[in-house]
Amino acid sequence: MEDTLNNRQARIDALHQAARNRILILDGAMGTMIQSHRFTEADYRGERFENWPQDVQGNNDLLSLTQPDVIRDIHRVYLEAGADIIETNTFNATSVSMADYGMESLVRELNEAGAKLAREACDNITTADRPRWVAGVLGPTSRTLSISPDVNDPGARNTSFDELVETYVAATEGLIAGGADIILIETIFDTLNAKAAIFAVQQVFEAQESPLPIMISGTITDASGRTLSGQTPEAFWNSLAHARPFSIGLNCALGAKELRKKNKDNK
Repeated sequence: MEDTLNNRQARIDALHQAARNRILILDGAMGTMIQSHRFTEADYRGERFENWPQDVQGNNDLLSLTQPDVIRDIHRVYLEAGADIIETNTFNATSVSMADYGMESLVRELNEAGAKLAREACDNITTADRPRWVAGVLGPTSRTLSISPDVNDPGARNTSFDELVETYVAATEGLIAGGADIILIETIFDTLNAKAAIFAVQQVFEAQESPLPIMISGTITDASGRTLSGQTPEAFWNSLAHARPFSIGLNCALGAKELRKKNKDNK
């Protein structure tokens, strides 16, 4: 059934109501589930990209186009296991990441296709008393706005704020068109990258006059308890609170034990 603003808004209202009443469960990792299928280069290419001039094995986002049944089934498994919110298979669906495969032109299509597969999986299992939601994922890209890639040139950068905004706009438009209920800014190791994503997302919301909830997931990179760009969790929150996110938290980078704050009672 074609998605409309009205029934999307009904799902968003239900999301806020559910969050007031209980803990909502997010799905698990997409990458490890994909790896279990042991796809070959030919599997990644499918018919459409059979003659693509570069290797594409490892481009998991491409599987939304070449192996859609598998991606939809992975979503189904997580939903049947009890997930309330499932993430789209779009972690690397930005021009920065797709440049590794020469597939920058596919950014919007990949995001829309990923969101459609997740939407279909949710719609197939949703009931009146147990709705399910799609979180459209914007990944961090493989580049950082805050840190130089050249130790001999601290001022060097291999991307720009405007470049990230441009690709995040295209990705967000695709996710919304595919049926996402939430935009999830994922695995943020550089707060300036996150600011670019937030700016892009809010541009799209304003243009379409249809804001969605925003989730933000940061990542602590080592035992110092800081992000790669040097922020503590508290500083990370204060830097991004202006987005008024539906949720903000940390991913599983260090494991649950190391993520717990040390104190006198928890040594």
